[in-house]
Amino acid sequence: MAADSEPESEVFEITDFTTASEWERFISKVEEVLNDWKLIGNSLGKPLDKGIFTSGTWEEKSDEISFADFKFSITHHYLVQESADKDGKDELLEDAIPQSMQDLLCMNNDFPPRAHCLVRWYGLREFVVIAPAAHSDAVLSESKCNLLLSSVSIALGNTGCQVPLFVQIHHKWRRMYVGECQGPGVRTDFEMVHLRKVPPQYTHLSGLLDIFKSKIGCPLTPLPPVNIAIRLTYVLQDWQQYFWPQQPPDALVGGEVGGLEFGKLPFGACEDPISELHLATTWPHLTEGIIVDNDVYSDLDPMQAPHWSVRVRKADNPQCLLGDFVTEFFKICRRKESTDEILGRSTFEEEGREIADISHALSKLTEPAPVPIHKLSVSSMVHTAKKKIRKHRGVEESPLNNDVLNTILLFLFPDAASDKPTDGSSLADTSNPLSDGEDYNLYNQFKSAPSDSLTYKLALCLCMINFYHGGLKGVAHLWQEFVLEMRFRWENNFLIPGLASGPPDLRCCLLHQKLQMLNCCIERKKARDEGKKTSAPDNITSTCSEDAGKTGDHLGLDNLKDTDKGEMGKSWDSWSDSEEEFFECLSDTEELKGNGQDSGKKGGTKEVAPLKPEGRLRQHGKLTLLHNGEPLYIPVTQEPAPMTEDLLEEQSEVLAKLGTSAEGAHLRARMQSACLLSDMESFKAANPGCFLEDFVRWYSPRDYIEEEVIDEKGSVVLKGELSARMKIPSNMWVEAWETAKPVPARRQRRLFDDTREAEKVLHYLAIQKPADLARHLLPCVIHAAVLKVKEEESLENISSVKKIIKQIISHSSKVLHFPNPEDKKLEEIIHQITNVEAIIARARSLKAKFGTEKCEQEEEKEDLERFVSCLLEQPEVLVSGAGRGHAGRIIHKLFVNAQRVREPVIQLPSASTMAPPEEEFKRMGTPEERRLNAVSDFPPPAGRELILRVTVPRPAPYSKALPQRMYSVLTKEDFRLAGAFSSDTSFF
Repeated sequence: MAADSEPESEVFEITDFTTASEWERFISKVEEVLNDWKLIGNSLGKPLDKGIFTSGTWEEKSDEISFADFKFSITHHYLVQESADKDGKDELLEDAIPQSMQDLLCMNNDFPPRAHCLVRWYGLREFVVIAPAAHSDAVLSESKCNLLLSSVSIALGNTGCQVPLFVQIHHKWRRMYVGECQGPGVRTDFEMVHLRKVPPQYTHLSGLLDIFKSKIGCPLTPLPPVNIAIRLTYVLQDWQQYFWPQQPPDALVGGEVGGLEFGKLPFGACEDPISELHLATTWPHLTEGIIVDNDVYSDLDPMQAPHWSVRVRKADNPQCLLGDFVTEFFKICRRKESTDEILGRSTFEEEGREIADISHALSKLTEPAPVPIHKLSVSSMVHTAKKKIRKHRGVEESPLNNDVLNTILLFLFPDAASDKPTDGSSLADTSNPLSDGEDYNLYNQFKSAPSDSLTYKLALCLCMINFYHGGLKGVAHLWQEFVLEMRFRWENNFLIPGLASGPPDLRCCLLHQKLQMLNCCIERKKARDEGKKTSAPDNITSTCSEDAGKTGDHLGLDNLKDTDKGEMGKSWDSWSDSEEEFFECLSDTEELKGNGQDSGKKGGTKEVAPLKPEGRLRQHGKLTLLHNGEPLYIPVTQEPAPMTEDLLEEQSEVLAKLGTSAEGAHLRARMQSACLLSDMESFKAANPGCFLEDFVRWYSPRDYIEEEVIDEKGSVVLKGELSARMKIPSNMWVEAWETAKPVPARRQRRLFDDTREAEKVLHYLAIQKPADLARHLLPCVIHAAVLKVKEEESLENISSVKKIIKQIISHSSKVLHFPNPEDKKLEEIIHQITNVEAIIARARSLKAKFGTEKCEQEEEKEDLERFVSCLLEQPEVLVSGAGRGHAGRIIHKLFVNAQRVREPVIQLPSASTMAPPEEEFKRMGTPEERRLNAVSDFPPPAGRELILRVTVPRPAPYSKALPQRMYSVLTKEDFRLAGAFSSDTSFF
């Protein structure tokens, strides 16, 4: 029994040879993918339209499969098209050859300008490629190639798939493919040859015909004639007869002050953006024996080709002035130096200057206020800055010389050149008459600044200085001068030109808002200072003494109100409070004289003062006070304090930090009611004896509800009452009304402290680094660049560019509205602008080369302009009339002129060598005469492409006649043969 048990235990060690091998698993995976993609069976499509390979839509699907541990990617490429009508064709499907075999003979899409290489070589509309997944991997050995090819053959046979399946072999840069297509009783083998050195017998048609016939091996003695399609490509690289008109960047300055006009951006490519012109001469339908092309003689004269098509090769990343301008300015955003670090200032010297200023502070307080100088001059603008620069660096070391600096300042501040400051503002207005147009309102989308504003001009000047006049140091120098000019204008009550009046426009960039805020401060200060001069000194004194005493007990809430509002700028409270007290008793300009008289009559009696109406603006229609029937008057009120977006954000943060508790909500309401309280006090002063209901009827009519009721006498009367929200206990409106005293606007504490706000703006400007400044102004620079591109495009009228510009505007409006846009997104916008500039430069280059402006006949000019436009937008353009058309003659002339430069020794009379190209072109005569004179109009072809087709039985005479095709391409360093050879697998 022991002996019997030993063999039984060995049974479990038997190897199971039915287990699938790696090779079989690979075949199974290929079959699985083909089934998933539903590539089983024959699906005949409709015949291919001409040019569909380029104009149609190609799609692809990909998946990953592996052979053991070697990964492959399998990709299905197919042309999207409508499926053909299958009615009545089901019976023919079994005997019909696969669609791909029929496509081998289709002649509608030979030499497509833009397509997958297998489409160009074989004319296929659908195919599957298996290639190594990693870019560095390659199938190099012949045994592995054969293994893959046999796997493909088995998978096609098992699934019944009739789509060609290719395997990529050798290194990927060689683009070597082998493949197979199977149908019912037929098979097509796709083979390829790729050589660096071309055998001499294959450089012409006769040699290629020999290899094609030998490969087919057709047993028929009179072989059917082979159909031939030939394309010769000629390359034109020499444009010496045309110089590129764009001046280089250095030449634009030209030694003059400013050179290129400030406020205008440069435009154009510094080099010719069109590097080559490729002329393809095609003979689409030839038959063997019609033409001769061998190593001795060729009938393939490009002038006799029935089809010409042209494509242009664009220079890679041509240097474009506008793109360089914006790019260089954007680079400033990444710098970290401050203005003082760039200009080399000494902090020790600066501290010494500050100490000296403090020592004279008390003496300055006792000095009379300086009288403002009405006439501005450039010298007064930059006087202080020059003194500082001389003190620390010397005049010769200044980044900007005086001429350039004065030119810029006069451009930015045109009122400095005239006696009347208003002239500058009118100049700024007339510089952009179309202020309501679409282009002008682009600043709303870009969050930049209007194109006639000071901020916009400053951005352009800084951009130009950065590129031409000293780079980053020049930018820092101009910004320092600009800040000093802002200080000068604030201290001397000169309004800043080029800014819209009114509060800061939150649609613009923050820097523009800051300048508008400073202008608001200057307006208030100027009005107050003019009020001082027009009023008598004794009236001012009496007004101050009496009104200050009378209203001192009224200022408790106001102090709280302004303290809350002033929490945004704590650092200014230490000295700005004294400023507020100093100006507390000053009246507004409109009612200053009347106030002095009234205050004198009132004396000190507190009972009489509230009864006398003050600060009335005008009567409010037919409204009367509810309790005494007096007319209701609209009071003179204080304007609300203007706010920039950063101040609004700070205020929102402060209010949000108060929380949601009842106490926090109450405090938040009090902080927000400063303006309401001021208006209530003005209303009480203008309407003695009024009640809250009267105020609500004027201030918020929707909160006063009137209803028709019947009184005791039976007549219908209107009865009104406050709305529900006004009756809520501890309502802020009720509390504010009880707190408010009848004080006219001219004697109230200011809601807007212009002195403090102006100093905050000036401090903000002074601490800006060049990088911060560039961030603020980059939207303006992009805005200017887009306007420049639109202006240049309107001269050329390129439809594709119009679409791109719309995309740039849409993209920029999304990116620039964020507070801190990402650098990568900004670079994308600049890159798009540069691309548009290059397209327009290419259009101008082509128009110059084809002489569209020189055409006398309007019809020919339109045809040429349409031809140039197509060259920019399409990969390849057919030349109407080939070499005999108008465009064809111009192209021929270009090649002839280039050949004259390349081959200067021509057997022609000496007089004709000096003749213009047109005359010499006429003297050359007909093509036959030129050939006899050994004058070559064209260089040797840079590429020779041939497609040979025939339908013959293979491999036996009685086999089914099937399509055979061979594609050949010959260039200077490359030779390729791509053959598709079909054979009958049923009758062989």
